[in-house]
Amino acid sequence: MSTTAELLKQASELFPDEVVTSAHVRHFDLPLAASKSGSAAGGRFALITLDNGHDHTKPTTFGPASLANLNTAIDQVEKEAADGEIIGVGITGKPFIFAVGADLKGVEILKEYEHALAIGKGGHEVFKRLSELAVPTFAYYNGAAMGGGVEVGLHCTYRTVSAALPAFSLPEVFLGLVPGWGGCTLLPNLIGPEKAVSVIIENSLNQNKQLKGRQVYELGIADAIFEGADFLEQSLIWTAAVLKGELEIERPVIDRGEAWDQAVAKGRFIADSKVHGAAPAAYRALDIIAAAKNGDLQQGYDAEDKALADLIMGGELRAGIYAFNLVQKRGKRPAGAPDKSLARPVTKVGVVGAGLMASQLALLFLRRLEVPVVLTDIDQERVDKGVGYVHAEIDKLLGKGRVNQDKANRLKALVSGVLDKAEGFADADFVIEAVFEEIGVKQQVFAEVEAVAPAHAVFATNTSSLSVSEMASKLKNPERVVGFHFFNPVAVLPLLEIVRGEKTDDASLATAFAVAKKLKKTAVLTKDAPAFVVNRILTRFMGEIQNIIDEGTPVEVAEKGVEPLGLPMSPLVLLELVGPAIGLHVSETLNRAFPDRFTVSPNLKAVVEAGKRGFYVYDSGKPELDPEVAALLKQGDSVLTEEQVRERVLDAVAQEIGIMLDEGVVAEAQDIDLCLITGAGWPFHLGGITPYLDREGVSERVNGKRFLAQGVASVPA
Repeated sequence: MSTTAELLKQASELFPDEVVTSAHVRHFDLPLAASKSGSAAGGRFALITLDNGHDHTKPTTFGPASLANLNTAIDQVEKEAADGEIIGVGITGKPFIFAVGADLKGVEILKEYEHALAIGKGGHEVFKRLSELAVPTFAYYNGAAMGGGVEVGLHCTYRTVSAALPAFSLPEVFLGLVPGWGGCTLLPNLIGPEKAVSVIIENSLNQNKQLKGRQVYELGIADAIFEGADFLEQSLIWTAAVLKGELEIERPVIDRGEAWDQAVAKGRFIADSKVHGAAPAAYRALDIIAAAKNGDLQQGYDAEDKALADLIMGGELRAGIYAFNLVQKRGKRPAGAPDKSLARPVTKVGVVGAGLMASQLALLFLRRLEVPVVLTDIDQERVDKGVGYVHAEIDKLLGKGRVNQDKANRLKALVSGVLDKAEGFADADFVIEAVFEEIGVKQQVFAEVEAVAPAHAVFATNTSSLSVSEMASKLKNPERVVGFHFFNPVAVLPLLEIVRGEKTDDASLATAFAVAKKLKKTAVLTKDAPAFVVNRILTRFMGEIQNIIDEGTPVEVAEKGVEPLGLPMSPLVLLELVGPAIGLHVSETLNRAFPDRFTVSPNLKAVVEAGKRGFYVYDSGKPELDPEVAALLKQGDSVLTEEQVRERVLDAVAQEIGIMLDEGVVAEAQDIDLCLITGAGWPFHLGGITPYLDREGVSERVNGKRFLAQGVASVPA
């Protein structure tokens, strides 16, 4: 059987590009330390520091060579402990970073199950040595700790955490993995199953929610918390007190009865509500947590190894890593964006309109750009209401402590409202409109703005489906009009579709991308095609559901048919959120553009005309078909099963995406996925939509080919 060192050597040969983490060992006498035998000479302490040689912008990770380095450091301290040369061992990280887990770049290139199994075994074999030393071990979580970074600390006897620690999590389930180096087994045995389920399942599936230092301490993961400024020094003083027996660390007695089973059941309920059985990782993690009830750690580690290998060789993890890379990398370097040096400075922003959307936009520009923002509308009452909304939102931020009084006053002073566009926009560099979604209205607005705004000003439209080129067509300078489509709620959804009209010039487009970056939005460049990306795909998706209902399938069957996709909400609940009238308007726009593929549902029209806000009522707390809506529905007699519903909907979506890519609406399939993840909350664990369609064989069935090459969001061939 291969030794740990041999396993890691083989694995590192598969992964030559690893950013290698060193494990430096240094020694010193602990403050006031003495050995348990009372001998002052026994007060030497070994501290292992994890450091990849880069600053905090490149966090420390564990690839095979990094684990081998830690293994070598443990060889050294193990001998020193056995020989009585040290009384304890600590482990900490470089400034601001403890360690952020396995190096996933290495996981992406794995092709063999045995190699995937070696990843789990390698981590376990190294980490568990910390719990087997002849002296107590201490983890000092000095900075960001995630995944394997959290787990290496769980194998230690004691843990401290910095109050300044900004991010601590076990994000594996979010990516399509399980915490596989001890997390699923050790955490419930340390803090109890309910808290462990919250950290491993709930936080992960809640968009990878991070814990702060204080929460880590309050959960009982850390035994002590110290301020960031002198964190290591205070941790070492505390360590000396623990080793001298002056401090006794008490841990809660874990209830291994019914409470354990209830915690796991709660975890399954959370997983069902988030992924609807569509991704296996959460359920595999819960199985291991359930089995950890007996306290048999090795049994747990073996189960983690197997789950890790199975998931690494499955499609969901590759899709999760793909989605993560899209958001973290492609989202920050938008495909097709012009050279950023062409962007012009924006020192004042104009907003045409003062309704809710316009007011939300004004608030966002104000907070992120911190430049004067001026709203206009057709009467003073609307203008005052818009400015009042922005002021009220700033007051809320002040009340929550998100801004101080000085900043609140400054922001309020920067926002104003006027009726006269000439007065408001004469020195504006960027003017965005958020008025009624009607081409004639928008053309008139831009004509009025062009008459008074400076020649260099960029004109942006927040249209969700109208042609940007047509909007600009009657202007003297159509080259400065750009689509700037936000998603509701503006403060929450990261996506910004930036639309290049037929005549939009590079300087205007570059300015739009520069503004998007300052707004902290994920910008994706799209062609000026009907409804751009997200609304076009969602309308085709929703339209097919609507057709299926109109033809005779019961509403609940149509809704349940797409449940295995694990979407954040069902199609008709989404329609309610968007508003049936807006849904109808977009479907009419797309029906005019592509009448062969986009229909206008007579039933949806009837619902809108009846003034209904949606298909459901919530009298029992759960959505139930509104009897008044049920009375409006006129259905045929063609009834589909849930499987037939799903197949038909996915075929329609695959066809539409294929057409969009052929038309060059975006640069690549990756941009479609980035749009759906950041603009429509499409499940991260699916990798967006195209990897799912590839995995299910839909892409090839409909279009004769995959959207993504084998090995992109899937296991390499």
